[in-house]
Amino acid sequence: MSLVRDLADQIVAAHSADDLCIPIPAYSMASPPPKIDNEHAADHYELAGIVAAITMGFIENDARVLGKAWSRMVNQDGGFNPLKWPARPEHFDLLPWTRNMNPNAFAECPQRLGLYAVMPDADWVKRMVEAEVPTVQLRLKSEDNKRIRNQIKESVQAVKGSKTLLFINDFWQEAIEAGAYGVHLGQEDIESADLDAIRAKGLRLGLSTHGYAEMVSADRFCPSYIAMGAVFPTNLKKMPTAPQGLGRLYQYAKLMNHYSLVAIGGIDESSIHAVAQSGVGSVAVVRAINGASDPKAAVKHLQELMKT
Repeated sequence: MSLVRDLADQIVAAHSADDLCIPIPAYSMASPPPKIDNEHAADHYELAGIVAAITMGFIENDARVLGKAWSRMVNQDGGFNPLKWPARPEHFDLLPWTRNMNPNAFAECPQRLGLYAVMPDADWVKRMVEAEVPTVQLRLKSEDNKRIRNQIKESVQAVKGSKTLLFINDFWQEAIEAGAYGVHLGQEDIESADLDAIRAKGLRLGLSTHGYAEMVSADRFCPSYIAMGAVFPTNLKKMPTAPQGLGRLYQYAKLMNHYSLVAIGGIDESSIHAVAQSGVGSVAVVRAINGASDPKAAVKHLQELMKT
């Protein structure tokens, strides 16, 4: 284990200034530290990658994925170099085919979805169309089936004849019925949603991810875009993981650059430029628009910040 620890320490030291580390949560009997599987690891490099990832604050599932990626990188690239970081699809055993070769791929959407406004109702969707926002998501919080259907129909009607692309959060059945451009699903929705029905109707699919393990999982479905976050702290939604930060976002964007990518979570005018520089083609915002005194002006300002 001393060799593994030494290799892990080299990795951590080499990347301590890369904004990849976040505080390790306090462990307790109810929340024990991650397990390290010595028996099934391919080699010392996989174990070292896991130990280093845990030390850097990655959750257990991400640490396991990173461990395997480190092992593949060492074996594929001809030796161990702590200054490197796994960043190529083959390091993560991602699907080798292109979208055109995958019969189960979802319909394409633009590589750069631009400013992506996440709005709470159809009235806000209409305002975003008027503001010429390129992409909008209806994230409606309701259990009233009639209201859900009406809001989705109104939103679909609002974007007709415009350049604004509309994604519906969660309500995939109603989105299909209304003829929406696409749907956005969280990780928890993938198992229950009828992905075949969404694909068959030609709707685009966006999937939320919160780290390496979920990105690798999302890749199996070949969605239209992958959303990555939360980049910064947000109070709008209880997140399953700690904020990922810019350093991790830059690595995620490098790894998944064959997808249309959306960065999301706590992004505002003070951070949108740095986020856009990561290589993602889209930045999702909520309060930076619907919390602004002049939402239309806020849209224009945010778009300008994304360009510079």
